[in-house]
Amino acid sequence: MKTEIIKIEGMACSHCTGAVTDGISKMSGVLGVDVSLENKSATVTYDEDKVTIAEIGNVVEELGFEVVD
Repeated sequence: MKTEIIKIEGMACSHCTGAVTDGISKMSGVLGVDVSLENKSATVTYDEDKVTIAEIGNVVEELGFEVVD
């Protein structure tokens, strides 16, 4: 199990954070997600054997947001 913070640009409201939370939490191997509009980030706890942080970032980008370093 690993926890990482993903920086996200483009979220403007609670609907945006809800979409990101929903998208990430539905992924197999994701154990928990906390999306912060204020911090422009998502803190994700996941099983490294089932999903990668790159795959999680891809889902965020598919939702129309930008993952930044």
